[in-house]
Amino acid sequence: MYSEDDHRHMSRALALAERGLYTATPNPRVGCVLVKGGAVAGEGWHERAGGPHAEVNALAAAGSAARGATAYVSLEPCVHQGRTGPCTEALVKAGVARVVAAMRDPNPLVAGKGLDALQRSGIEATAGLMEEAARELNIGFVSRMTRSRPWVRMKIAASLDGRTALANGQSRWITGPEARRDGHHWRARACVVLTGGGTVLEDDPQLTVREVPTTRQPLRVVVDSKLETPPAAKVLEGGGALIAAAREDKPKIAALRARGAEVIVLPNAAGKVELPALLRELARRELNEVHVEAGHRLNGSLLREGCVDELLVYIAPAVLGDKALGMFELPELTGLAQRHALKVHDLAKVGEDIRILARTA
Repeated sequence: MYSEDDHRHMSRALALAERGLYTATPNPRVGCVLVKGGAVAGEGWHERAGGPHAEVNALAAAGSAARGATAYVSLEPCVHQGRTGPCTEALVKAGVARVVAAMRDPNPLVAGKGLDALQRSGIEATAGLMEEAARELNIGFVSRMTRSRPWVRMKIAASLDGRTALANGQSRWITGPEARRDGHHWRARACVVLTGGGTVLEDDPQLTVREVPTTRQPLRVVVDSKLETPPAAKVLEGGGALIAAAREDKPKIAALRARGAEVIVLPNAAGKVELPALLRELARRELNEVHVEAGHRLNGSLLREGCVDELLVYIAPAVLGDKALGMFELPELTGLAQRHALKVHDLAKVGEDIRILARTA
């Protein structure tokens, strides 16, 4: 159905879409290539919400050469009025002859309607070319649109024997500088960096992107059932942090709000934060990807409650021993059938460490 040239041009559209990896949220990352007579007439990508979409940028670059061209776009063109106008109308007005989309838009406001609108206007419009790559690029957006929850990625730095800190809490640094820098790339692409109140008390982290250039800092979220986050904590610097608690404590809440934090109370029956409800709330706020950097207790709770989609684990060539802390606090298993099954999605060497990206089955 699709030619070698089709694949080549879609590959370019996906590469353009990746330029919005750190900036496009809450919108999807989208790239577009206009081709006429075998030559590229215009290219574009979506940089940030409120700005022109990829198709509009590509059409502007192509000018009159867009008439009769084929548009390769990494996501089905939108058909609704949002922060900007419908891309389908722009493509029709420009006289594009053919549109090839990598995947249908999972947004219910689009979901096939964009392709239908193009076809009704006499444009040949199809979807499905390099769909898996397109879906990977927007895995958080797809999750939010189809599951009403963000994609949750849990980052862990551990020794070869699976230990994340000494018994006294010391954990800096288990992995090398290359792995830490790589971890900041994953922070930068996320919409949220999430940790637990225990980590704030023990490590006082900033949870900001510092090791790589960025124009946007993710929302910092602290799961703190007892509201023990100190008002002087670094995670509150600059304001805008979100504290998820399990109890109402007006003096503590007032102190945190005075530091610019927002506090929401989401208790479960056990007096802890209702983690699935927190994810739904983050999705309601149009947050696509959550990057978790927490301790073994919150890690265990998130995994146990089905709130983890993938693990980003950096393994250092070192051994810390049985007394050191593990990755997860989980109840004892009585049979291997109870184990949390994972599927390795990617494996790479980063500096002297090994990076494993594994997804929950």
